[in-house]
Amino acid sequence: MKNFLVKLSLILFVVVLIRPVSANVSLVVLGDSLSAGYGMSQQESWVGILQQRWQQTHPSIDLVNASISGDTTQGALNRLDGIIKTHQPDAVFIELGGNDGLRGFMPSTIKSNLEQIIRRLQEENVKVAVSQVRIPPNYGRRYSEMFADIFPEVTQTTNTLLVPFFMEEIALRPELMQNDGIHPNRDAQDDIANIMEPHLLQLLER
Repeated sequence: MKNFLVKLSLILFVVVLIRPVSANVSLVVLGDSLSAGYGMSQQESWVGILQQRWQQTHPSIDLVNASISGDTTQGALNRLDGIIKTHQPDAVFIELGGNDGLRGFMPSTIKSNLEQIIRRLQEENVKVAVSQVRIPPNYGRRYSEMFADIFPEVTQTTNTLLVPFFMEEIALRPELMQNDGIHPNRDAQDDIANIMEPHLLQLLER
């Protein structure tokens, strides 16, 4: 009887240690102000809304918002190893490049940074999806088109998932935009969460 209790205790101990690790998956959103919730708390952002929603509907998914307002592809690349070490993601959704484009960075530089981010994640067997990003046409047609082409090219060369730019459904509705005309407001966050939810779940299912 004593040996049986000892074995049972060891089994329960192992289950307690292993089950949370094996049951949960970590999905990191690596973005800029559009995902960080510019002008509001992170809890009010579309990622925060999905975090709260998934606690009920998908409790095995740990959704982490690693987005920073103003971040660039180079900035994200610089902090990537820390994100990997801290969150040990199973999947990462990348929503970056907008600030690079608004600052007029060379498309080749933006593309190289994104490829380095993706390759580093793939070294860790992380599933990756990349958001299409667009900038206003007043930056010039040639540059805007070159910029928009970065994202399908990167996802094709790295065999990653390309996700439509959620702002394309939001930016045309003034009531969902902040006064700067660039950032979505609080009222837009539920809509963005609804747009993004199936894409993020598709990423996890790949």
